[in-house]
Amino acid sequence: MNIPRPPAHLEAYVTALGAELAVRFFLAFGGAEFYVAKNPKGKALAIETIGMDGLRALADVKDRLPARVPTAKPWIAQYLFTVEGLSKADICRRLHASMPTVTRWIDNGPQRGWVDPRQHSLL
Repeated sequence: MNIPRPPAHLEAYVTALGAELAVRFFLAFGGAEFYVAKNPKGKALAIETIGMDGLRALADVKDRLPARVPTAKPWIAQYLFTVEGLSKADICRRLHASMPTVTRWIDNGPQRGWVDPRQHSLL
């Protein structure tokens, strides 16, 4: 499987949890604040989602994690399409995004060095 490379702001999560658990974590906690203790005891939803080992893995990289979990939708869309083989319509439903948005994420996303066409060159 060719797992899409995560952008820098997701790297710590994906390295600690692995791609599959990271996707589960982003879908469950994306957009919300999430505190990771140095010695986690476990939160019901966190344990249910990534397990105690996953929570401990996040504790090991907690200094590299922002207070608010990224939603990571462009990367998740690429992951679901390339690794899990979901259709674009299924991805739309899972991520609550429109078909044009999901298509753009998959066709022009971070994996291919996506640059916003509205961004002016610095050169």
